[in-house]
Amino acid sequence: MANPQWVLDLLKSVDDNDSDKFVSFLTDDCEFKFGNADAVKGNANVKAAVEGFFGSIKGLKHSNIETIISGDVVVTPGLVTYTRHNGTTLSVNFCNLFRMKGDKIQNYNIYIDISQLYA
Repeated sequence: MANPQWVLDLLKSVDDNDSDKFVSFLTDDCEFKFGNADAVKGNANVKAAVEGFFGSIKGLKHSNIETIISGDVVVTPGLVTYTRHNGTTLSVNFCNLFRMKGDKIQNYNIYIDISQLYA
C-alpha cells in the first residue's frame, strides 16, 4: 500500500527534530509510548518527552516505511537509523501502531529495541 502523505510528513517531523510539527499530528489527549519507556499522556508531556529524546542523539532518519490501514488502526513498520553524538550510527527495525481519532493519532505506540543506542 502507498504511504499516505501524512505518515511521511509525521516521520519527517521526527527526522527534522520538529516537536511542534510532531505534536500537531496528535490529539490533545494522546497517549504516547516509545519502546519500554512509560507511556506519556497529553500533548505538552509528549512534546517534552520527544524533545528530551531528540537531545540525547545527534539525529535520526526513517526509511523503508510501509503503511497498513484497517479502520482506525494504522501500522507503519520501517527502519530507523540513529546517529549518536559521537557520530556512530545504529539502524534498527521499528513498528508504529496508531489508533486514530478522526485525522489525529490518539494512541501512539512505537515497538522498537534501542538497547544498543546508548551502549
